[in-house]
Amino acid sequence: MTCNILVGGGWGDEGKGKCITYLCSNDKPNIIARAGVGPNAGHSVEFNGEKYGLRMIPSGFVHTDARLLIGAGVLVDPEVFHYELNYLNKYHVKERTFADYRCSIIEEKHKQQDRASDYLSKNIGTTGSGCGPANSDRVMRVAKLASQIEEMEGYTADVPTEVNEAIDNGEDVFIEGSQGFGLSLYYGTYPYVTSKDTTASTAAADVGVGPTKIDEVIVVFKSYITRVGAGPFKTEITQERAEEMHIEEYGTVTGRRRRVGVFDMELAKESCMINGATQIALTCVDRLFPQCERVKEYSQLSPEVKNFVEEIQTETGVPVTIISTGPDMTDTVDLRDELL
Repeated sequence: MTCNILVGGGWGDEGKGKCITYLCSNDKPNIIARAGVGPNAGHSVEFNGEKYGLRMIPSGFVHTDARLLIGAGVLVDPEVFHYELNYLNKYHVKERTFADYRCSIIEEKHKQQDRASDYLSKNIGTTGSGCGPANSDRVMRVAKLASQIEEMEGYTADVPTEVNEAIDNGEDVFIEGSQGFGLSLYYGTYPYVTSKDTTASTAAADVGVGPTKIDEVIVVFKSYITRVGAGPFKTEITQERAEEMHIEEYGTVTGRRRRVGVFDMELAKESCMINGATQIALTCVDRLFPQCERVKEYSQLSPEVKNFVEEIQTETGVPVTIISTGPDMTDTVDLRDELL
């Protein structure tokens, strides 16, 4: 039995979708549960030569035997939810995807409030998906719940009961977070943050799992760092420099060009500490070190990559166990067996 959590270590966009796809396909958990804020965060998944952009359904959908759950702490936009059910129909997600009946619902008014606010849309740089106003309504105790609306009928469940019974019965559970540590309402670059905490502790609470039942906390870092929207970014480089390095990027949800910077070791250390990281997944080494593209064995990585990995491990005190060398699930160096 294992219950593992994966969260982002930066400002989101770390490559969590790729890591989740690999881990769920490889480890085959019985339940894959989505934690996090809501549909303001997009996960990119590339599987069997096809690309998917997801905002609600767990990214581990490619493991077709898993039950896909959305925790009570996650905001649900019924429009996005049903769009993705249809979008992923060939993976039979309709029969195995359920949101907790206590999930707060994002209504059209929340999206309008989000987009109409100059402070949120222009100063903070939110995605306009309605998450902040919807979370505000939850705090004010006026939000609608999934159990109260017709659009979610037949798609709700008691997620904590399912997840805890699975763990107690010796089954495997994988909890996937969204966004990243730097966007935490408490620990991020406030006020340029999202509308709730994004750490592993909250991811566990989102799906109703107590801390004593968590086995591994995997924190994902990109080999360089990016963020969308406003806020402090001490290692930021110019877009011209990013283009020279071939690491320019665009957001999954908004399509906005991401700001780019070099790896921030101080942020990584703080992120590992507060998340209680037991493992690190390092992504996009192929973008920073093209000679390592699609490498699957550690011995085949360049000395520069190995030195980079060693530096991260030394500074954070956390082993790097997953190294992503390309967008496809198979482009992965897996070092987890070395921990055994």
